Amino acid sequence: MPTSSAWRFTALAALTATALLAATGCSDSSAPDDPGKPKDTGSQRLDWTACQAPSVSQGGGTKPSPLPGGDGKWECSFMNAPLDYAKPDGDMIKLALIRVRARDQNKRIGSLLFNFGGPGGSGITGLPSFASDYEQLRTRYDLVSFDPRGVGRSDGVECEDDKRLDAYYAEDSTPDTAAEEKTFVQGLASYSTGCERHSGRELPYVGTTNAARDMDLMRRVLGDKKLNYFGISYGTELGGVYAHLFPKNVGRAVFDGVVDPTQDEEAGSLGQAKGFQLALGNFEKDCISRGDACRLPGSSPKEIERFITGLLARLDKKPIQGIGDRKLTETEATNGIAQALYSKEFWPLLEEGLDEADGGNGALLLALSDSMNGRDEQGRYSNLGAANVAINCADSKQRYTLGQTKAKLPAFRAASPVFGDFLGWGLMSCSQWPVAGQWITPDVSAPGAPPIVVVGNTGDPATPYAGARAMVEALGKGVGVELTYRGQGHGAYDSGNKCVQKAVNGYLLDGKVPAAGTTCS
Repeated sequence: MPTSSAWRFTALAALTATALLAATGCSDSSAPDDPGKPKDTGSQRLDWTACQAPSVSQGGGTKPSPLPGGDGKWECSFMNAPLDYAKPDGDMIKLALIRVRARDQNKRIGSLLFNFGGPGGSGITGLPSFASDYEQLRTRYDLVSFDPRGVGRSDGVECEDDKRLDAYYAEDSTPDTAAEEKTFVQGLASYSTGCERHSGRELPYVGTTNAARDMDLMRRVLGDKKLNYFGISYGTELGGVYAHLFPKNVGRAVFDGVVDPTQDEEAGSLGQAKGFQLALGNFEKDCISRGDACRLPGSSPKEIERFITGLLARLDKKPIQGIGDRKLTETEATNGIAQALYSKEFWPLLEEGLDEADGGNGALLLALSDSMNGRDEQGRYSNLGAANVAINCADSKQRYTLGQTKAKLPAFRAASPVFGDFLGWGLMSCSQWPVAGQWITPDVSAPGAPPIVVVGNTGDPATPYAGARAMVEALGKGVGVELTYRGQGHGAYDSGNKCVQKAVNGYLLDGKVPAAGTTCS
């Protein structure tokens, strides 16, 4: 029963979809047995050691391979941070970090901290997997990332065991009858209870504000006067909150795949419904443009859309064979379709998966859904889903009732015939949560901060393009600098577009701020 919370802002979806991509990380063996309670956590010294293979909670995989040039070796460590910043001498948690040193230490600017999104994505696996995209930046920066609190090895939130998660993610997330609605609500309650049972101590403290405070602590511990930062997807919201809290500590920062900070839960989910529908329409047009090579039935995008909605309706009534003894349900098929829209590179997989599902084979769409949910081929789940819900619910104050949700469904269906119901019902993802949220929308105003380059993609399904302009305006006059990429998929820099990369690299490496309104295609 994935909900809209499972889609909110996730950039790591593009990573997990390549199940298909090798992951890396820190193991428990290098974690301190007792984080202790240092009086000044900013003066702690990190014990950097060679990274081992990541834990299941981080997504699994093999240990990272060295990068070419310079030292090139990946190092991992753990940093102590207060569980509750209001009680700095109270309980501590340990946060997992990873780094690779700059190739030219003589021209080194400092550390460049990455957050790849989610919320809930592991930076320990994300940075090595995407590192080849940032080789130019490594000429002058140590590339650094981390598992935010509640994620992976940073006191990762736990909710259910793997067997229960299989059942949870297969349940009907778009109930049609009173009986299905009852089952849906009970499923949300059971999941929330599991999270509280396993991770009740951490749940009040995993929100974005505390993660931003953690980043400023990292800045100090890493020895940087300013925080140089690259935030992607949810990482843009995290970066905006950081800039609001610590404007004078911001160095050179880039936001890519931008979350609209002015939208509440409902507006954000509705925007995603429109964004995914737009991306699906672009996929359909591309398929039609290839004529007989397109494997999907129909002679127009609208006919392909009707084929997809018809397939989902059939799956709602009768799931088909998936992988092993698991079936492909309507929920998992919708999830798999969304997963494939995060990158144009996955469009061939989407076409193939839809064609095969029409013939009764749901294996590929189920594999795509599994990667969105953080499930590996052995049936083990990372804590991506649990952390995603926990962080979103710690942030958002809004708690939608069944009646309120049903009243809003027509607007969602109008926004997207394919994804509207799914995302509309997802408004209830925090309805049973045991911890109150912090805000309706985050404050990202950052008067006094230096320029922050904000990159929007016109074809982005997960963080629609309008969010970039909203972020620029919310950061305040003289802070946000908008850069537009006319492309497809989630985010811009990792698309490989030379224009985007030149503008971003020019700022991060040389301090050259791109002209506001610059457009790349």
